[in-house]
Amino acid sequence: MNREEQFVITISRQFGTGGHEIGAELARRLNVKLLDKQILNEVAKRTHVVEEAMEKIETRNPLWRDDFTDFYRNYMSKAEYDGAEHSQTSHALFNAQAEAIRSIAAKESCVIVGRCGFHIFADHPNALKIFIHSSAECRKHRIAERYGLDLRDAAAMVVDNDYSRELYTKTFTGKDWTDARNYDIAIDVRKFGVNGAVDFLMKCIE
Repeated sequence: MNREEQFVITISRQFGTGGHEIGAELARRLNVKLLDKQILNEVAKRTHVVEEAMEKIETRNPLWRDDFTDFYRNYMSKAEYDGAEHSQTSHALFNAQAEAIRSIAAKESCVIVGRCGFHIFADHPNALKIFIHSSAECRKHRIAERYGLDLRDAAAMVVDNDYSRELYTKTFTGKDWTDARNYDIAIDVRKFGVNGAVDFLMKCIE
């Protein structure tokens, strides 16, 4: 990646690795825009049909805006979430969101957390695609500490969110979420910590 030209950094991460914090700190140090959940607001403003779909889904699950994984865990994996609705809502959402991401990235350098950014920018000439991972044991302890949970509940959250992210990626890209071939760099955050991971990535970028 050439930092002297307009660039895109995508971050895919296992749940509980601090991937969002890493992305936010990278964006801060590089002085570029961070794109994560704010993309949903951008989509809602740009696409009326998507806004209607979002409202429909939020009626069933008010927390959907807060985390995509809840949506896919609660609806895509259940029998009552039928294929027709899947086709009309979730694919429309994904495509509109991808369009919004591309539109923003075409205007300025940015760091994108999640949202299958590695796939959306697979052919981008100046993109750095990063995967943040760690052991399940490390991640459940981090989640337990962060949310004040016991280890059993934290472990369940790790499993559920990893499942949802894997399903989300497979559904909309046809690719395996943890396949190293999707990324330029895969980093085990356990060996670095969040700040150490950002320091390492900045050295790679520079």
